[in-house]
Amino acid sequence: MKKLYYAAHTYMIVGLLSGLYYREITKLNDFTGESQLGLVHTHLLALGMLFFLIVLALEKLFTLSAGNLFTPFFWTYNAGLALTVTVMTIRGTRTVLGHETPELAAHFAGGGHIILTIGLVFFFITLGKRITETPAPVRPETIAA
Repeated sequence: MKKLYYAAHTYMIVGLLSGLYYREITKLNDFTGESQLGLVHTHLLALGMLFFLIVLALEKLFTLSAGNLFTPFFWTYNAGLALTVTVMTIRGTRTVLGHETPELAAHFAGGGHIILTIGLVFFFITLGKRITETPAPVRPETIAA
């Protein structure tokens, strides 16, 4: 469970820093157009921090880490998200600075999304199995006094 907490916490920090980076680099360069940088902050907070906080709650309920695909899910999802936001940051920074981005960057971003999707497939397989294998918790109101 600590691993999930640390992942959420790390994405929160990096997400907030990416928002600061976006604000400062656009201000320093008098940039007012559209760039990928505006999306990095949201991707990190939603797909990183919020997602892992939800997984943390599901871990508490269903012990997801007991599933065979939990570790592959965790590392695949993180790799996909890291690759995606790295390429978005590079592309956005180049846009703000007025440089063209090589077409190869789009392929890397697409690869990051594919890896992220594979991680999500592992997650839903793990969740589905653990929901059916984990007994329902006993609620206090169902215990006779």
